[in-house]
Amino acid sequence: MVSEGPKPRKGVMDIQAYVPGAHAVEGHADPIILSANETPLGPSPKAVEAFQGLAGKLERYPDGAMTVLRDAIAQVYGLNPDNIVCGSGSDELLSLLAQSYLSAGDEAIFTEHGFLVYRIAILAAGATPVVASESNMTASVDAILACVTDQTKIVFLANPNNPTGTYVPFDEVRRLRQELPEGILLVLDAAYAEYVRRNDYESGLELVATTNNTVMTRTFSKIYGLAALRLGWVYCPQDVAAVLNRVRGPFNVNAAALAAGAAAIADTEHVERARVHNDKWLPWLTSELRSLGLDVTDSVGNFVLVHFDKVDGKTAPDADAYLKSKGIIARATGSYGLGNSLRITVATETENQAVVAAFKDYLAG
Repeated sequence: MVSEGPKPRKGVMDIQAYVPGAHAVEGHADPIILSANETPLGPSPKAVEAFQGLAGKLERYPDGAMTVLRDAIAQVYGLNPDNIVCGSGSDELLSLLAQSYLSAGDEAIFTEHGFLVYRIAILAAGATPVVASESNMTASVDAILACVTDQTKIVFLANPNNPTGTYVPFDEVRRLRQELPEGILLVLDAAYAEYVRRNDYESGLELVATTNNTVMTRTFSKIYGLAALRLGWVYCPQDVAAVLNRVRGPFNVNAAALAAGAAAIADTEHVERARVHNDKWLPWLTSELRSLGLDVTDSVGNFVLVHFDKVDGKTAPDADAYLKSKGIIARATGSYGLGNSLRITVATETENQAVVAAFKDYLAG
């Protein structure tokens, strides 16, 4: 008899594995990659220099306390470094939070078009995911609160949200925190916060500083251009930091990422150039696509969500196939419940113009 072998914990086989945006398309050696919200400006030259400086020290373990990076983050934002924990991308930190605060029988809430990693992290922890409806592609505080039960332990809120690009004003986020039971951890995922230019937006720093049950996650993968290094951080109450430092790996961030991240976050001029570029081309791309008759959701990130007709030959999969034939890679969003939409990253001037021209040809055909 052949044994069946070990079985994973409950919930693991319910996970639909995350499929990242494509970076290659057959027949095009140098495609225009608009599928992963990567910055068109690339990383800071200072970050590249710091990364290269590690080449002669690969035999050494990284600093497990991540002191240089935590101090650099704290310096930029005026924070206590003891309240900062770093990880291999914010994905790891989201998973560590779920692992630490969820058990079988618990529930965690996220919104219907929220980041796919939330569901994965919840199920991997053995808990039950609960989906709150959105209103006009935007998270609804009332809908989230309506989902709360005695079993709720975490609420995940992407703000701004990916893939919609919408955001929840700070007054509403504050109301959410005030009306949630104290025992529920509110996780504010602010991966795209650096791009937001709205007076009523706040990334979560204030709520973390003034409550003991809120955390904010950030990433170096977007505006800082360090996606290849997998680097993120969480600002949290010291009690939560103590928990995360118990469950994370002792060297969960590599030395090159630590050095590059510290240099990147200190290079505020490079970050501002990335913001200014996005300030110019996000509204341009939105306006140009709308002028072609396409429905585009208002976005505060570095991407737009484009919706298509349900007419044969003019659906999102049809548009996606046409773009790929021209060497342009967008992000299909069917896994987010948006099967007739595509997400498109704000890119370089030339690339932005190329994608608009491709859509114009596609719609004219």
